[in-house]
Amino acid sequence: MALVLGIESSCDETAVALVDSERRIVAQRIASQDAEHAPFGGVVPEIAARAHAERLAPMIEGVLADAGVGLADCDAIAATAGPGLIGGVMVGLVSAKALAMATDTPLIAINHLEGHALSPRLADETIAFPYALLLVSGGHCQILRVDGVGEYRRLATTIDDALGEAFDKTAKILGLGFPGGPAVERTAKDGDASAVPLPRPMVGSGEPHFSFAGLKSAVLRAYDSGKYETADIAASFQQAAVDCVTDRLRIALANMTDLKTLVVAGGVAANATVRGALEALAADHAMRFAAPPPRLCTDNAAMIAWAGIERLGQDDPLDISARPRWPLDPEADPVRGAGVKA
Repeated sequence: MALVLGIESSCDETAVALVDSERRIVAQRIASQDAEHAPFGGVVPEIAARAHAERLAPMIEGVLADAGVGLADCDAIAATAGPGLIGGVMVGLVSAKALAMATDTPLIAINHLEGHALSPRLADETIAFPYALLLVSGGHCQILRVDGVGEYRRLATTIDDALGEAFDKTAKILGLGFPGGPAVERTAKDGDASAVPLPRPMVGSGEPHFSFAGLKSAVLRAYDSGKYETADIAASFQQAAVDCVTDRLRIALANMTDLKTLVVAGGVAANATVRGALEALAADHAMRFAAPPPRLCTDNAAMIAWAGIERLGQDDPLDISARPRWPLDPEADPVRGAGVKA
């Protein structure tokens, strides 16, 4: 049985976990930075990096103590090496390098997006390759074909903003607090999803790519008009987002008719309305629907450790660099748009 220590520090969650090859999360700690970033309505990279630097070492010690093991008991140390806020990524990766060097333990540099992509397999051993993946988070919105570990084909991406970012910005516009995604979901429960006429960018177009910048602008105009209740704007935004995602995914699935499973992962996958719509879409295509539990949707180190388990034996050199951008499919054709999130 293999045991891997995972470290995640790509954004505003400092996380450490131990996961074994039997899919057990042996120990896990996550330190939120919500309080530090709340006054700014979003993540401040410098504050995030400092918080990671202050918290990571004691968290590693704590997780090892919780499990009653030492670094010598670990078969590898897996750390997020990108993409993400480069200061935070560097804190985690440099820490992992130091531990690997000091204990002669293999280092595995993990693509944060691959951590999300493989996380459903940590939660459910019956999920087998290949599968269709909708990866939706604060920084990324992509549809991919997953044929195996390291085998990703991107079919669609956002040409401007990610869906999670749209949720966060909507929360900021409506004064709902931070983190924005859960706040919008809670507020939307009390609203009328048909009350505010909002656009569905890209819906009806022949390509499966996403766009959410126009939807954010429409939310701002609706709020500034003073004509609508906050809950109605939240509910209408959430429904517009769901309509965009399901329409885009329906087009992409037409090119993956051989796949039998639709997987959704990433922070937005924790949204119950989004999950429900995707589950219905999967049923329409006679596909199995799968999503990790909400605790594995948001950034966490268990998914990084699991990706390390999946890549065990694929050691990385200690001079590997942190990357602010790291596409899962570097061969994917570029898409139009100035603010493309690869």
